[in-house]
Amino acid sequence: MSASNEMETLLLQLILQNANAANIGDATGLRGSSTAGSFYISLHTSDPGEGGDQSTNETSYGAYARVAVTRSGGAWNVSGGAADNASAIVFPECTSGSATITHFGIGSASSGAGHLFFSGALSASLAVSAGITPAFAAGALDITVD
Repeated sequence: MSASNEMETLLLQLILQNANAANIGDATGLRGSSTAGSFYISLHTSDPGEGGDQSTNETSYGAYARVAVTRSGGAWNVSGGAADNASAIVFPECTSGSATITHFGIGSASSGAGHLFFSGALSASLAVSAGITPAFAAGALDITVD
């Protein structure tokens, strides 16, 4: 059994945009959080997998840090059972070391293991070395619910 496109869209809106999902359970539906908070976007050198956490295969170039993105309609576009970032996501410039980034993650923590909620492959790998600032244009990070 799989979820309908409508359900996939509702779940993504609830999770990423903190929007209420009406008519699920009772008239009040599934409610967004009273304080939306943020997710933390991480970069990975290979697939963290469905059983991984935010630190699984996470890059470690000099000055790397996860980027906070709010749970809001202004931060995430959701439509037709899919979502993407509504604006550019820019990571700190690499000051040392190098890495080839192949995946991104969306999770709960600004550092450490954290819960990994979504992960995906980049459309093209990204070579990072000193002086490179990893960034993703609006719409570049695609998210679906299977």
